[in-house]
Amino acid sequence: MRHRMKQIVLRIALAMPLAGAAIAQTAATKPKYEVRRVKAPISIDGNIEAKEWSAASPAIEFIFPWDSQTGAKQKTHARLLWDDKNLYVAYECEDTDITAQVQSHDEFVYRDDTVEIFLNVKPSQTMAYYCIETNVLGTVMDYVCIDAQYYMRRFDMKGLKVGVKVDGTLNMRGDKDRGWSLEMAIPWENFAEMAKPPQIGTIFTANLNRWDGTEPNRRLSVFADSKLNWPHPHAPENFGQLIFVK
Repeated sequence: MRHRMKQIVLRIALAMPLAGAAIAQTAATKPKYEVRRVKAPISIDGNIEAKEWSAASPAIEFIFPWDSQTGAKQKTHARLLWDDKNLYVAYECEDTDITAQVQSHDEFVYRDDTVEIFLNVKPSQTMAYYCIETNVLGTVMDYVCIDAQYYMRRFDMKGLKVGVKVDGTLNMRGDKDRGWSLEMAIPWENFAEMAKPPQIGTIFTANLNRWDGTEPNRRLSVFADSKLNWPHPHAPENFGQLIFVK
């Protein structure tokens, strides 16, 4: 059933036009990140240890494209590594008030303190891409996004590992927290219908995002500016590039 659902999703993607809400950037203006190869698997526990992540390229620092938002501009850094089996992602989030409520798989975790990765493993098209959203509780919403607006939540990542570490007191509104970190390992086998695992020189496109704060003071920060005029990260034509290197 899961395999059949994936095939249906991809057929829909090939048949649908892309919503043209964003202003497309040229390849030269899109951010790039070199994903370096790691020799040993990363321990997925939320502790972003310098020794494990020392092989990674310098961290991505998220940007704040939308001045209409009123939440605090708290820093987020991300690093990525890869090996034959997994893509590894690490987020470090400054946060003085860490909050999260959603505990059910595939619910809308972005309403909490949440980090995301949107990954297009076939950049020759922009109609279908994979999404993983994870809040500070470790609750996951994973789906295939079609046409930047349809969320196929029946898709579930096989073998996904997530680890979170909190430096503060979760959901304690009166104190001052310091931040939280999250690591994940994403098996390449999940993308087999669209692409083979990367080799040296492979380029995928992606956005990495963070939702932070509580209503009405929320803030979205991103790796790649979506070029949309409201805070929204789903613009696959403007994803940044992930370049896989030694």
